[in-house]
Amino acid sequence: MSPHRAVTLGLAGTGRIGTSHAETLRKLPNVGAVLVADADADRARTTAAVLGVEFAPDLDALFAAGLDGLIIATATDAHPELIIRAVDAGIPVFCEKPVAADITGTLAVIEHTRDSTVPVQIGFQRRFDAGYRAARAAIRSGELGWLHTLRATTLDPAPPPAEYISRSGGIFRDCGVHDFDIIRWVTGREISEVFALGSNRGGSYFAEAGDVDTAAVLLSLDDGALANVSLTRYNGAGYDVRLEALGSEGNAIVGLDDRAPLTSVEPDHSPSPYPPYSGFMERFRPAYADELAAFIEVATGQRDNPCTPVDALEAFYVAEACEVSRRERRAVEIAEVRR
Repeated sequence: MSPHRAVTLGLAGTGRIGTSHAETLRKLPNVGAVLVADADADRARTTAAVLGVEFAPDLDALFAAGLDGLIIATATDAHPELIIRAVDAGIPVFCEKPVAADITGTLAVIEHTRDSTVPVQIGFQRRFDAGYRAARAAIRSGELGWLHTLRATTLDPAPPPAEYISRSGGIFRDCGVHDFDIIRWVTGREISEVFALGSNRGGSYFAEAGDVDTAAVLLSLDDGALANVSLTRYNGAGYDVRLEALGSEGNAIVGLDDRAPLTSVEPDHSPSPYPPYSGFMERFRPAYADELAAFIEVATGQRDNPCTPVDALEAFYVAEACEVSRRERRAVEIAEVRR
């Protein structure tokens, strides 16, 4: 495919993230057409009309449209089938995480696509955020010396609805997996062992789904560095996503800006006049745009795949180990869940 001709992109799934992706795609250079489809055809039709993109009445019509790339933003249980169908049709894929709902499903997709030259990029948007990229550069350059501690937070201001939680896979697979992936990515190290605890002080539907609304994780990296990950669905102060990389010679902190929802009680501190981010869509909007722009470059052969299904699997292994650790209240080595 010529990298200079306008591409035709299909988007499956017009929920919140899918609609946002459609809006972003139609503004990117070298995008000639965007077609959207959804299991709810009326929702896709409305999205297409509002955004000024094209409507495909079903997935068959979408796949028959001569696509140069497919963006998958459907519910997780549809990811494996759509990835495989697109790859078999020779269509490059961008799929929001996760690849599948569990490790078995993820491995099946990886095995099916292993020998294909068709790229499959998985959506971990933090890899495209300017702050995380700067932290990675500082760590990889040796500017921070050797790392002794990382502290990561993903603290949502309000919980998702009960019907989402029941299908989410749990706080580690749905939420913490972003932290696990970005810790691997910025450090270049593997996570070797985890110890995780969880609690439920909010809505009863978390416990009813076998999930928790708050969690704390201690990670051991393969070079001896330690990482703490804090997760919650109930951070009333606002959306708080940060990473602190602390080294023998310095530190780098992502997310410490005027919109971080942190309240200092020191008497000489002046509070920020700026409101906190409303959620991940607002906080990472530029990263999402850069991620989709990167996918177009991947689809047109201009760059290597920045996040493969194997990358996603490694973060998923950590999430799986955390769930085992929480349930059994013990440390779990990643090797124990690896297949």
